[in-house]
Amino acid sequence: MISYEVTDWGKPLRRALRNTPQPAGTEVLVRVRYCGVCHSDVHIREGYFDLGGGRRFHMEQRGMKLPVILGHEPFGTVIAAGPEAVRVPIGEDRLVYPWTGCGQCARCREGMDNWCPAPRYLGIQRSGGYADHLLVPHPKYLIDAEGIDPRYAPILACSGLTTYSAIRKLMPFSTDDWIVVMGAGGLGLMAVAVLKALGHAKVAVCEIEASKWDAAREAGAELCFDPRDPASPARLQALPGGVWGVVDLVGAENTATLGIAALRKGGRYIVVGLYGGEIPLSLVPTAQRALTIQGSYVGSLAEMHEVMALARSGKLKPIPVAECSMDQVSEILDQLKAGTVIGRVVAKAD
Repeated sequence: MISYEVTDWGKPLRRALRNTPQPAGTEVLVRVRYCGVCHSDVHIREGYFDLGGGRRFHMEQRGMKLPVILGHEPFGTVIAAGPEAVRVPIGEDRLVYPWTGCGQCARCREGMDNWCPAPRYLGIQRSGGYADHLLVPHPKYLIDAEGIDPRYAPILACSGLTTYSAIRKLMPFSTDDWIVVMGAGGLGLMAVAVLKALGHAKVAVCEIEASKWDAAREAGAELCFDPRDPASPARLQALPGGVWGVVDLVGAENTATLGIAALRKGGRYIVVGLYGGEIPLSLVPTAQRALTIQGSYVGSLAEMHEVMALARSGKLKPIPVAECSMDQVSEILDQLKAGTVIGRVVAKAD
């Protein structure tokens, strides 16, 4: 098979020719058609995440060993299965749920693979979708995406799932509550689209690139703010009824500071983005304002099916999606790092 691999941290992906893997046990072999290019892979390619205070979390600590095939938004055709796999849709296209766990721990048995303490995520600990073939550990991770554009379906496995899971952590909320989305990249636009699909209208977006504001408004945002504007904190705090929830798809020191400050009493701040850093948090006002500060990382298999149902209903409006070839993925990762991509990019397999 042809794959595009990280062979040196921080360097462009390199094309490799390897033996096509053969499924064993409950494994399923998928011929990849498309794979979404996610901003998380910018950090993973670099080999670390910024923990703030000069500290880094290196990918080797997460079980990654070079060379590694990234890509955690795969979509393709099921072509083979191991002898223990049952009800396998051979010859049919499927979206792949990538956040697979060890399969043995309590979290995995609860269906919360994404909370597994020893994860085996596709594109991180297991080989991912920047290749023409992919091994999936079990048929249960194959998601029927019939009726959905195969170029759009891949981004639902991360962008759609991640934002949906984060927004669920704000529920219940009233249609009169303001929700603020930090960032108008692919995740930010998807978060706005999910909120609109759930019937929510009062959505504000904070985004430093004014060139992305039109896309945010097209997705359904009512207001757009530049988080660097000194007037933005006061303007957010002055929104009628106050800000109930903030979904931070950036996860930087400045967005966290602004988002937490914007909340009304009892409000919820959900951090999703992995830009990195740390913030000082005064404990007394956190208690007095009855704030909830919560992390959210991707989503469960059950939530993946809920996202798919929302997409099939026609309520989830597609965000802009561009196509590239697999050998252009490194270039797209560079563009994502620079913040110049509008919406999402999906790589087509060779």
